[in-house]
Amino acid sequence: MKKSVLILAGAAMLLSSCGSVPITGRKQLNLVSDSEVLQSSLSQYKNYMSSATISGEQAQSEQVTRVGKKLAAATEAYLKATGLESEISNFQWEFNLVKNDEINAFCMPGGKIVVYEGLMKLVSSDDELAVVLGHEVAHAVAKHSKERMSQQILAQYGAQAVSAITKGKSYSTQQIASKVYGLGANYGVMLPYSRKHESEADKMGLVLMSLAGYNPRTALTFWQKMSSASSASVPEFMSDHPSDANRIAAIEKDLPAIESEYATYINAGKQSTATKTTTTTKKKATTTKKKATKKSKRRK
Repeated sequence: MKKSVLILAGAAMLLSSCGSVPITGRKQLNLVSDSEVLQSSLSQYKNYMSSATISGEQAQSEQVTRVGKKLAAATEAYLKATGLESEISNFQWEFNLVKNDEINAFCMPGGKIVVYEGLMKLVSSDDELAVVLGHEVAHAVAKHSKERMSQQILAQYGAQAVSAITKGKSYSTQQIASKVYGLGANYGVMLPYSRKHESEADKMGLVLMSLAGYNPRTALTFWQKMSSASSASVPEFMSDHPSDANRIAAIEKDLPAIESEYATYINAGKQSTATKTTTTTKKKATTTKKKATKKSKRRK
C-alpha cells in the first residue's frame, strides 16, 4: 500500500513537472528550478573562463559578438511575441572566442556561449557563424541542460523517490550538475546532450538564425564542411551527436518549411547585407578616387 502511494505520488510529481520547448513544443521533464540551474552553471562557467585564454584575434572576436548579439535580440523578440517574455530574465548573454585549436563551441545555461578559435577556421561568413551560434542559443532557449539534469536525477533515484528528492533539490542539483557540466565530457563535448537534444537544437537554430536575418540554407554547406574536417568517425550509437549524414538529411528536410515561414526575415537580412556591401564598395571607390585626385594635384 505504502509502495503504491509512493509510486502514485511520484507519477503525479512527474506530470506536474513537465514543461514544453519553445518553437518545437516538445514536452520535457523539469525537476529542478531555473534559479538552481543558473546558479550552478554560472559557477562552472566562471571556473572555466578563469583558466581559458581569450582570443587575440580581434576581427573574429568582434564577429562572434556581432552575430551572437543579433541572434540574442531575435530570440528575445520571439519570446516576447509568443507570450514567453518572462523567460528573458533567465538570459544574460555572453559570447566569447577563446584560444583553442579544437573545432568546438559550447553553451551554458543562461546564454553563456564560447567558441574555439579552431572552429573559426571553418567559418567564412556571418551566415555560417550563425549556424553554430544559433544551434548553441537554441540549447539555452530549450533548457536542455535543465532537462538533462532532471533525467539524471530521475535515473539516479527512481520515480518512487522523486517527491523526497525535490524537497532537498539543492544538494541533488549540485551533484548532478558536476556530471552534466563536466569538463572533458565524451568526444570533447562540454555538455553531453542526447542526440534528441542536438537534433532539436539544429532545427531551432535554423529558425532563430532565420529570425535574425541569416540564410538557414547555409547550414547544409557548413555541416558538410564540418563533416569533411572531422578527423575521427564515431558511430552514431556511441555518440551524443547525430551522425553527419543524418544531421544534414534532417536539416535538408526541415529547410523548405522554415524558409517559407520566415522568408520575410531571411530576405530582409539579404537586403541588409547587400546594402552594406554596396556602401562598403562605394566608400572604397570614393577613397580610391580621392587618392587619385591628390596624386594628380601633386603632379601638377
